[in-house]
Amino acid sequence: MKKVRITAIRKVFYNDLAEKYENPIEHACEIKEGDVFTSENAERPKNFCDSAWEILFPFVKTLAEGGGNFYNGWMKNPHSAMLSCNDGFRPVSFLIETVE
Repeated sequence: MKKVRITAIRKVFYNDLAEKYENPIEHACEIKEGDVFTSENAERPKNFCDSAWEILFPFVKTLAEGGGNFYNGWMKNPHSAMLSCNDGFRPVSFLIETVE
């Protein structure tokens, strides 16, 4: 299996939505832009967000197994994908790509 690099490209915070709908919680998201994680054997990297992993896992598994070309040419690099976690208040966009 190939290694897959997971890079936090962008993190945003929708303060207006959080103020209106969210019950404040400590340590809602510890990931910062520029953080890099490596998945080996399609396993969740240590200290990686469980919720984000649920979204990324099917794509990481496909890339680790040598697949790619998601959605028939969606990405310039067919061995990569740009995905976001499902946190509606502070979504993080991740670039996942195979490591040669």
